[in-house]
Amino acid sequence: MKQLDAAEIREKLIRLINERSFGRKKIVLASGRESNFYFDMKPTMFHPEGASLLAQMILRRLSSEKVDMVGGLEMGAVPLIASVSAFSHEVGKPIPGFFVRKTVKDHGTKKRVEGQESLNGRNVAILEDVTTTGGSAIQAVEVAREAGANVVLVLSIVDRLEGAGEAFAAAGVPFDSLFTRDDFLKD
Repeated sequence: MKQLDAAEIREKLIRLINERSFGRKKIVLASGRESNFYFDMKPTMFHPEGASLLAQMILRRLSSEKVDMVGGLEMGAVPLIASVSAFSHEVGKPIPGFFVRKTVKDHGTKKRVEGQESLNGRNVAILEDVTTTGGSAIQAVEVAREAGANVVLVLSIVDRLEGAGEAFAAAGVPFDSLFTRDDFLKD
């Protein structure tokens, strides 16, 4: 398999996201806001090429951080976590994953954090598919911190540029995104 450089990965992902995950119509976002465009990242995250390219791009971005684990809030972050963890093993730099439940189940282990026994003392990156106000990722940050983790970064695939950066700054968490809405809103 030919190794792609960062620019090639970015170009291919922009094409895939445009084809599979970006749309224009009136929609209500998770934040409750209305918008005339949306990103449904699941079709890209579950596409074989999309999953691979996203994992590669995320790992390149995380290479400048000291990260022991990747995690995020169910459901949006789970495909990213799985792809990144699997690909990290393939490149010989394994990074385990975990996810945060929105609510604790009333049966089974009744854990809020799944996939790892402990986050205590670990440096973690929180992954997110799309950020608007940052509310979903902030939930994951708070739960990870309560579990003893040091959150070193929140990394989103796409930042809608509607307040997430400011919310993470206020929470004292570094934030970055692979893309912004401006990469796709080119009228």
